[in-house]
Amino acid sequence: MKTIIQQRISALRESMKHFGLGAYIIPSSDPHLSEYPADCWKSRQWISGFTGSAGTVVVTADKAGLWTDSRYFLQASKELEGSGIELYKAGLPETPGIAAFLLRNLNENETVGLDGQTYSVADAVELNSVLKKKKISLDVSRDLIHAIWKDRPALPGGMLFELPIEYSGKSTRDKLDDINTKLHEAGADGIVLSALDEIAWTFNIRGNDVEYNPVVVSYAFISEEETVLFVLPGKLTSDMAKKLQAEGVILADYTKITSYLAKLKENTRLYLDPKKTNFALYNALPFSCDVIEGPSPVALLKSIKNEKEIEGFNNAMVRDGVALTRFFIWLEKSLAAGKQVTELSLSEKLADFRSKQSHYVSESFETIAGYNAHGAIVHYGATPESNAKLANDGLLLLDSGAQYFDGTTDITRTIALGEPTEAMKKDFTRVLKGHISLAKCKFPQGTRGSQLDILARKALWDNGINYMHGTGHGIGHFLNVHEGPQSIRMEENPVALQPGMVISNEPGVYRTDEYGIRIENLILVREESETEFGKFYSFETLTLFPIDRNLVITSMLSAREHAWLNRYHQLVYEKLSPFLFEEEKEWLKNKTAEL
Repeated sequence: MKTIIQQRISALRESMKHFGLGAYIIPSSDPHLSEYPADCWKSRQWISGFTGSAGTVVVTADKAGLWTDSRYFLQASKELEGSGIELYKAGLPETPGIAAFLLRNLNENETVGLDGQTYSVADAVELNSVLKKKKISLDVSRDLIHAIWKDRPALPGGMLFELPIEYSGKSTRDKLDDINTKLHEAGADGIVLSALDEIAWTFNIRGNDVEYNPVVVSYAFISEEETVLFVLPGKLTSDMAKKLQAEGVILADYTKITSYLAKLKENTRLYLDPKKTNFALYNALPFSCDVIEGPSPVALLKSIKNEKEIEGFNNAMVRDGVALTRFFIWLEKSLAAGKQVTELSLSEKLADFRSKQSHYVSESFETIAGYNAHGAIVHYGATPESNAKLANDGLLLLDSGAQYFDGTTDITRTIALGEPTEAMKKDFTRVLKGHISLAKCKFPQGTRGSQLDILARKALWDNGINYMHGTGHGIGHFLNVHEGPQSIRMEENPVALQPGMVISNEPGVYRTDEYGIRIENLILVREESETEFGKFYSFETLTLFPIDRNLVITSMLSAREHAWLNRYHQLVYEKLSPFLFEEEKEWLKNKTAEL
């Protein structure tokens, strides 16, 4: 009997045959090229059954493959079983890229299809240039999934809401002035925005259209002449519409974006980020439009938090630390009493503790609760089938976060539930050394994240150990938990770290079928000093919660590392204890005692 996934692929192949397509590509993204799309755009998940956040499916007449990165190798291999879809482990030397796969499996004069709304300008242009080598054409005009996905969810219709200036720290009008200044410097008349977090930040709006990410499905056009926000009409109250109009914003129907772009004035100089704009929008532009390509100036403006946003982050970290303290006290008591605790039940309990804090809105991503071997799956998500029961031994890796009106949190702690092995403690201490090395570093103005990444890895590399994910990603302010353009990772990123940027610090070790270890705090770039050699920056750690001292081999730490950990724990106690009951204070005092 064919599986549901096999039936869906068969239906897709019939549609491909009807339109004369030799292959069809289904990426993870939506028309806004989001990391996490709304349910109506989860086409790749629907066609494959793979639930990870990153991946692309390619279907030909006789083959089907899924390309995903190292975070999801284990998860994808399990979820693709019996589907007829082969896993291609992206990034490995032996794995062909999608373009190479198409060249190998298609003949001259065949056609590859994809929905141009789900492919960026940059990726579509690059793919087309490669396919031309074999006279293979690219058709970006067809959404073949829509016709066969009979119960496809509708566009999100939830109401948007305002993020008041008391939290955002800057008015929409002032942000528009900043954006237009950047456009003027680039020689552009206007810009089209597709990235939902950039639009939400610009217009000080938030919504519930995408799980965990408080964004609003929308487009925007910004220029000195006019600013237009494209959103489904039913998503705005009359009061909200008046507030936006008072900031100089024209409101238009979400579905009218392409017709608006098609009518732009002749010789308009339009700024466009080819990595964040879908190919269908690009194709809607008039031939006379002069396109200026480059990274979105809004992304950089958004990444540099103002003092009100930084204040909000600090306040959110205190509330988050209080919730985590109460949660871990509950966890310890539950295990000591022999109560059943599973990966799923502890995730629910943690969300419950957070929900009792003021300004709480939601979780900022699906909690990763990996017990023992599950901790080695970097982006593990517990299911009813995989749901492990915790015991008083082994390691628990808990990666979680919350959305508050004044900030977004993301924290990972690895704790020992019993007596850890020497190997566990050595791995943990090496990860901690890397975490501390990055947290306490000072660096000159103009430094990129790739130049600092080695600090988090050296203690691991010295022992022949590595992790394959990035060390740090940007964090939005009551926005997406993954935010660019800054990062700390091995791969080169030309964006320099600047004061006001918030980024994660999360080295790790993953031993397949044994355990995973990760220590994650959020850090803020601050100005440190200015010398004859220029300005120097440093990191301020924002996250407030103890690191498990039972997993630390003190003799492996240098004097400076030892001092950093003690100072950090002292700070955690000073910040959190005023908001705790006496029993909770005593627990925290023990967890933050000097080594």
